[in-house]
Amino acid sequence: MSNQSLQKATFAGGCFWCMVKPFIEWDGIESVTSGYMGGTIENPTYEQVKTGETGHTEVVEIIYDPTQFRYEQLLELFWQQIDPTDDEGQFQDRGSNYRAMIFYHNEEQRVLAEQSKEVLAKSGKFKKPIITPIVPAETFYIAEDYHQDFYKKNPKEYKEDRAQSGRDEFISSYWDEDTSM
Repeated sequence: MSNQSLQKATFAGGCFWCMVKPFIEWDGIESVTSGYMGGTIENPTYEQVKTGETGHTEVVEIIYDPTQFRYEQLLELFWQQIDPTDDEGQFQDRGSNYRAMIFYHNEEQRVLAEQSKEVLAKSGKFKKPIITPIVPAETFYIAEDYHQDFYKKNPKEYKEDRAQSGRDEFISSYWDEDTSM
């Protein structure tokens, strides 16, 4: 496979620890990297971002092969990981640095993201409006090494944090056995 065929997708869905595992385990996903996007300072640290004062958002950058896993599939999987009606953060993680967002890298991604948002809004799954912003991608700053593949490096802490977050209960209540929009 040629590196020229790989593409990039960037999503924010609350704590980036919980956004890696749902994406990385699919054929065609080359990597999922935790990091930060947006903000007012270059190369922010986690300690700076978590204050909510830098304007950065915790994100995952996904490198994928669109011949094996299409962007539309990434979008569908993304919506199933978040509360698209909450603009104050995600689950137990509150603040603008934990808001759910789709960052598009080209016009095709923007159009597809807008279409998928509209399909979700019309699906009736949620009583509140779908408010997840779709915005142009900015500079991606990779997070510190200890955040990368956190679910593998610290499985006990990851499971405890995820269990306390309420994310899994939310996902189950809205998506249960029906995993398509």
